[in-house]
Amino acid sequence: MIANKKEFFGGLGMLGVFIVVLIIIFMPLFEGQNGLNYLDNLYNTISKGSAYYIPKVKQETDEYAGKAVTVTLVMAEEERARQAAPLFMKGGALVNVSGAEVKVSGDLGKILENCLADADLMYHNDGEKLSAKYGYEEKRVLLNWWVALHHMEKDLKDQKKFKEAKVVALVVQKAVELGYNYYKIEPEKIGAKIGIVIFSLVFYVIYTLWYGFAIMFMFEGWGLKLEH
Repeated sequence: MIANKKEFFGGLGMLGVFIVVLIIIFMPLFEGQNGLNYLDNLYNTISKGSAYYIPKVKQETDEYAGKAVTVTLVMAEEERARQAAPLFMKGGALVNVSGAEVKVSGDLGKILENCLADADLMYHNDGEKLSAKYGYEEKRVLLNWWVALHHMEKDLKDQKKFKEAKVVALVVQKAVELGYNYYKIEPEKIGAKIGIVIFSLVFYVIYTLWYGFAIMFMFEGWGLKLEH
């Protein structure tokens, strides 16, 4: 038995509008994309425009120029070990590969400088140069950097070289992951899309509240109420 038909059907109507709008959001009406994909891409382009940390990271890695390190990287696969070797060799390091084990001796500053150059190419969507540099797919190059530097960080910590390990971790977080995650995304300044950004945020708040009130009106119209 419905206690208050006006309130119940009012809530039901609001829920119907909510569902209609939800269907529209999932239709490819926004530059050939659905609403969620469009907004996801929009916020990715905006965040990329303000997330270029590589020059600042390079200032920190430059302090390690001339700092010799020797590390042993134990990879999970022999193929990855073979692919990782040139990454360090391009940075002037001496590399010895034995199965899945890679022993690297070289200048930490130069190794990281080469890594930053590779990440920079990916950030600027110039993956073809990176692929040509190493002879295999560019995203695989960045993934190999990510794996190799994680092993390098661990080995440096085992050697009690915590400062060196810290700067390696910084390069991973602020350069390698940055280049990999933002590859093929074109950066956009928020000022150019400020209207859409404000609309999307306001819409999200209103749309969420709309759903909440629709459910509340339906339950209250049905006769269900919270009492103390």
